[in-house]
Amino acid sequence: MNPYTIFSDIIAGRAPASKVYEDEDVVAFMDIRPVTPGHVLVVPRVPARSLAELDPALGGKLFQVGQRLAAALRTSEIGADGVNFFLADGVTAGQEVFHVHLHVVPRKPGDGFGLRARPTMPPRADLDYLASSIRGALEV
Repeated sequence: MNPYTIFSDIIAGRAPASKVYEDEDVVAFMDIRPVTPGHVLVVPRVPARSLAELDPALGGKLFQVGQRLAAALRTSEIGADGVNFFLADGVTAGQEVFHVHLHVVPRKPGDGFGLRARPTMPPRADLDYLASSIRGALEV
């Protein structure tokens, strides 16, 4: 599969980006389609189409940088009251660019962004059954 995405060009400096942070492992830049002002993407330099392809240590680094950005979004002119992290893994989850990336979304009251879901109330036996299945998959 072709690992190329627009993020490859941004990382290589061939495409414009409003960079916020970069080090040897990750690059963070402003999302060109922000859901709120200050929306930042954190991207590993090494392309990985999905979480399954991403080195776990690098995944941890995405969230470490995300934490630093969250603090900066609160103290910068953005003045965020809260921050959401969002990472879509797969088409069904809403992934559009197939290079793992963490969205760091600053939040303010009434900003119009939010999750729309219908939580359920399954019986404990169903939760226990699914927990057992997931534990089994972790052991593989």
